[in-house]
Amino acid sequence: MPRIVVLDNLSRDGLDLLESAGNIEYEVCTGLKGEELRSTLLEFDGAICRSGVKITGDVLEGNRRLKAIARAGVGTDNIDKETATRWGIVVMNTPGGNTISTAEHTIALMLALSRNIHPAYQGLIEGRWDRKQYMGTQLAGSTLGIIGLGRIGQAVATRAAAMEMHVLGYDPFLSEQRAKELGIKTCASVREMLPEVDYLTVHTPLNDETRNLIGREEIKMMRSGVRLINSARGGIFNTEALVEGLRDGHIGGVALDVYESEPCTDSPLFGMPGVLCTPHLGASTEEAQTNVAVEAAELLIDFFTTGAIRQSVNMSPLDPETLEELRGYLNVAYRLGMLLAQVDHNPPTGCRLCYEGEVAKKDCRLLSAAFAAGLLEHAMEEEVNLINAEVFLHERGIELVEQRSSDVGDFGSLITAEVVSRQRTSVAAGTLFGNMPRLVRKGNFRVESRLEGIMLLTTHRDVPGVIGKIGNIFGSHQINIADMSVGRGTSKPGGEAVAILALDSQPPAEAVAEVLAMEPIVQAWIVKLPPPDKLPDWMQGGAEG
Repeated sequence: MPRIVVLDNLSRDGLDLLESAGNIEYEVCTGLKGEELRSTLLEFDGAICRSGVKITGDVLEGNRRLKAIARAGVGTDNIDKETATRWGIVVMNTPGGNTISTAEHTIALMLALSRNIHPAYQGLIEGRWDRKQYMGTQLAGSTLGIIGLGRIGQAVATRAAAMEMHVLGYDPFLSEQRAKELGIKTCASVREMLPEVDYLTVHTPLNDETRNLIGREEIKMMRSGVRLINSARGGIFNTEALVEGLRDGHIGGVALDVYESEPCTDSPLFGMPGVLCTPHLGASTEEAQTNVAVEAAELLIDFFTTGAIRQSVNMSPLDPETLEELRGYLNVAYRLGMLLAQVDHNPPTGCRLCYEGEVAKKDCRLLSAAFAAGLLEHAMEEEVNLINAEVFLHERGIELVEQRSSDVGDFGSLITAEVVSRQRTSVAAGTLFGNMPRLVRKGNFRVESRLEGIMLLTTHRDVPGVIGKIGNIFGSHQINIADMSVGRGTSKPGGEAVAILALDSQPPAEAVAEVLAMEPIVQAWIVKLPPPDKLPDWMQGGAEG
């Protein structure tokens, strides 16, 4: 009989479900860490945790008994997924259970800021009746900007619209049709949105693109008196910029539920007028805790009863033999998705994938899911993988279409990916050279480049000196060019061409600006792909030994 250990406090409903399963034994062992945690996990087949326990690599190393970990919640940063994958331990999460609770907390923070709830109550505690001092503003008729329109962002938008707010939104992967259904007016960029908003809330993951997304420059672009809310991830707002904006009166209020380092009991924002902070309470409702506890219990019961793997963040749904056969093409599709996500920021309406040659005989549904996972890699609060990627596309109103042809062209196998928006269609094609993914087409141009590392992509007029000048610019900034590929649409010079430069390091913004300022350059992008030996957890193999 499978044994499950519950490592954090869990709602009674989740424990009752484990108890009623009939074929499961469970124990509650909270507060464990280090050697005590490691030795405990050696005695169980499954584990349920929240965010309190830290399941590090040394805790999991060598564990041949533990088969699955269910996280009652969304984030799995407290679990070493790489080590878990290496030892064949499935890590699953429960992304939908706290959506409504977090959205409601965002609205609660917005209302509390608008009506000065906290300082007004504090005044009463201190014996003051300061009605005039705490004049508020109503939400109806004001404009809310939402950055990130996943499940939580969409739930916030629905509730804000019900309160008669005007809702603007930015999400590079929300289709215009889906936005229209939600009553959201979409913006082409964050900066386009900022001058129009009275309130701004963020619902994105924290990554290189979103860290300090709202800083001094962005705050200056917003209306005086703007109020900012963050119940997503600490670090999206720059703390120093918030302090400055509050002090000079440009910001009317700041409400935070999340912090760069948690638990957080000391911040320059704490105690400032116009600031309201809570200790990460977004999912702290009885309903949310019940939902994620029940879902986590169900995941493990299903896993140990039927072998079903649902909502895994680190495992492919494939058996090892099939995974080994498909891994190279999964990697090509995944990296094509990541590339196209970085070269076109118009909200897509659909994706088309064409499989030609030998690859068309494979399970293209899984390859399409790998492409979707790459496309959404940095756009989601939840971790994206083969299992959930197409669901997330569907939630954003993006259609994915497959085409197959067994005819062999210039390559034995070719995957061509198109991301379609109202403005344009972005195209890239890739194949395998041995086991290495290669880009062989960008737009209408034939190229040959590795799909890895830091790359500069340009479209430019095919005139003498372009590549040399780019090289001089990067040389002056100590950026080494490791490889280069150039393609043009015709055999004659003077038309449009593309260039792909593999770089040894990330170029500074000034270097990219200098490239863009060159007269022949039409467009230029920096694309960051994983190193050649870096695969997502769900694309790797199972246990050792």
